Amino acid sequence: MRVARHGLWLLLLWALAACSPPPLVQQQSYVFGTLVEVSVYGAPEAKAQQAIAAVLTRFDALHHQLHAWQPSELSRLNTTLAKGAHTPVTPELAAMLRDAQAVSAESNDLFDPAIGNLIALWGFHADSPQGRVPDAAAIARWVNAAPRMRDLHIENNVVWSDNPAVQLDLGGYAKGYALDEAVRILASRGIRNALINIGGNVIALGQHGDRPWRVGIQHPRKPGTLATLDLHDGEAIGTSGDYQRYFEAGGRRYCHLIDPRTGWPASGMQSVTILMSGEHAGTRSDALSKPLFIDGAARLADHASRLGIADYLAVDAAGQIHVSPAMKARLR
Repeated sequence: MRVARHGLWLLLLWALAACSPPPLVQQQSYVFGTLVEVSVYGAPEAKAQQAIAAVLTRFDALHHQLHAWQPSELSRLNTTLAKGAHTPVTPELAAMLRDAQAVSAESNDLFDPAIGNLIALWGFHADSPQGRVPDAAAIARWVNAAPRMRDLHIENNVVWSDNPAVQLDLGGYAKGYALDEAVRILASRGIRNALINIGGNVIALGQHGDRPWRVGIQHPRKPGTLATLDLHDGEAIGTSGDYQRYFEAGGRRYCHLIDPRTGWPASGMQSVTILMSGEHAGTRSDALSKPLFIDGAARLADHASRLGIADYLAVDAAGQIHVSPAMKARLR
């Protein structure tokens, strides 16, 4: 009788193990100059690992395709744009540039990937910032040249520019695009529940078991999180901040987010986080956080409304927190 009970107990344990969901599978990498983490829930471990590997391989390919200052398809295009030449590009890059043009127009050119020369001048086309303020005359020269995304022409996957000052830097676009690509790849491989985090730019697929994916929004000046937020299927958050790529000189902080109107790093904000959903949520959450950061706190609500952004959390230069009503209802 004891043996029978023991056998029944083993059978119950086996049944419970068979019914329990597979464990959470996570993998980290370093791409786009930042830490990347992909988490998959509820899929067999081997299947999850293969899907994550496909995502990280895609990220690495995008990194090498879009690098602004090392040899890449984008840097080769920049060389020919400076010469006024017509350059064939891949259909994917042509589509990205058209989309970036549309976002730039939507933001009144505050999102402006055409100002690569200004970003390089400030020393941010390097793994570590150069740490010095450029000559004011050099800054003014590039501002007066007024490189804008609308200067680009894209026809039949051939790109050229009316303005030789245009130098493309898709650093404010690529991570969001990669998030959308990750969702596409995971879904195509039968993964229903995942969270992808690229240096604080995050997108959710499905949920984490019986609850949404929970993410933290980093505090721009203190260790730890400013708040936490539940992300539902297809939602993405994008953050622009002055705390990751910056240098200090003369007691002042200079970040990599350049105001194309002045040529100087934006200084009115410490961070801006926005929540987006729907088609291209990753791309839009990345790109549209930039104009809100650059334009500052005084116009934050009006600018967000014009861009169709209902959910935002921002910290201005004085440390004051600005939260939209819709976002406030979501935060913990």
